[in-house]
Amino acid sequence: MEKRVLYIASDHAGFELKNKLIEFLFDLGYKVRDIGPYGYNEDDDYPDFVIPCVIEVSKRSDDNVVGIVIGGSGQGEAIAANKVKGIRAVVYYGGDKKIITLSKEHNDANVLSLGARFISTRKAKNVVKLWLETKFEKEDRHVRRLRKIRRYEGR
Repeated sequence: MEKRVLYIASDHAGFELKNKLIEFLFDLGYKVRDIGPYGYNEDDDYPDFVIPCVIEVSKRSDDNVVGIVIGGSGQGEAIAANKVKGIRAVVYYGGDKKIITLSKEHNDANVLSLGARFISTRKAKNVVKLWLETKFEKEDRHVRRLRKIRRYEGR
């Protein structure tokens, strides 16, 4: 089986969690591509790392390539990610994990945005593993909806 490729990026607020997740993802057998930052800088700006990260995901249209972006809340990171054509980023910063499975089963999300200030490392690892293991259901209604989004994007 081909190893899945995962692109990952953060800002300063997500830097520590990103590094912990990289090790975790390697242990799960993923090819992890760290898009930065490579050092802690409290003045960095998430678009500088998130956008290049999700551009890499958008270049590949198969299920073996996904992305994870991490910030304080995950909200700004998801907003930036969703500006890139072909990206379907969802946010998780705590609460019911069912939202994670639905994001994949119904929306075929290809980027997960995490709010590092709201979840523990343990919770982040559990959620990431769940998200990566969940598959798109490919039901007609979900496929139809995604097709409409792609048409709007001009893809």
